[in-house]
Amino acid sequence: MNLLATPPPPHHLSNPRLSPSHSMSSYTPTASASRKRKAEDDEPQAEDRMSSSPSNSPAPATRSLPAYRHAKRPRSGPVGRPLALPRLLETLDADSLRGVLQSICTRHPGIGSEVEHTAPRPSVPSALNVLKDYESALQASFPFGGDSSSDYAYNRVRESLMALLDALADFTPHFLPPNETQAFQSLTFLDGATDIIHRLPDWSSFQNSLHKQNAYEEISGAWALAIREAAKRAGGMQLQYGGWDQKLAKHNQQANGKLQDAVNELSANIGWMGGQPQAQQHGNRGEDLNSVRQELLAGTYGINLPVRVGSW
Repeated sequence: MNLLATPPPPHHLSNPRLSPSHSMSSYTPTASASRKRKAEDDEPQAEDRMSSSPSNSPAPATRSLPAYRHAKRPRSGPVGRPLALPRLLETLDADSLRGVLQSICTRHPGIGSEVEHTAPRPSVPSALNVLKDYESALQASFPFGGDSSSDYAYNRVRESLMALLDALADFTPHFLPPNETQAFQSLTFLDGATDIIHRLPDWSSFQNSLHKQNAYEEISGAWALAIREAAKRAGGMQLQYGGWDQKLAKHNQQANGKLQDAVNELSANIGWMGGQPQAQQHGNRGEDLNSVRQELLAGTYGINLPVRVGSW
């Protein structure tokens, strides 16, 4: 037995798979690769969390925007829309505008009251023009041909006739005292309104003729009221020098004496003021002119004139 022979290595050292160096060298790369793969797998998740976090997101100024964000948006085409109120009112005629305003005032009484207080007062010409429009509508509603005073014609124009009479009944008190303080305005309106009544149709039926007769009675009372108030203002100057006595006398003649009460009122007030109706004055002046003319033709003018003696 050779005692100097080299002893065999230990079992665990003789096995290369179990050697410490071999085991360490073989284990370390495997564990490192595993940890590296795990870190790589976890890294996208961490980035995702950072990108989804508002506090850790990049600032908008440093973020690169897509190219389509910088392109101009195309302009939209014309779109239909209703007219503004000022433009809408410009398209309305007088009748349409009155209809809209009347509808609004009916639904909202407060607005109607505001319109009444802010609208200008109607003038005499404007009121008479409205009445003449109603009169024109009345004349246009008559049937062609036939008897214009028959019941058939009356039935055809009755609606237009009532509209005219209603308008006349509404406008007349507006121009009477105390609502109207100017005597000239009152008398001027009554003069024009009486002319319209003269032109109202005459009917063969007594019942249908009552409309015109009642209109004469109402306008006669309006004349009397206006005359009484005019006599109280400015010494009745409007009655003495306005020629209203002639106008009223002519109206009474056309009305077949239905305005006699107004004529009597005028005569009483002028007589009380010490004046004389201008119709009578013009009549006396005409008689004097005729007398002078006759004397000139006969050659006797100036014979009976008094002769003055002494200095002039």
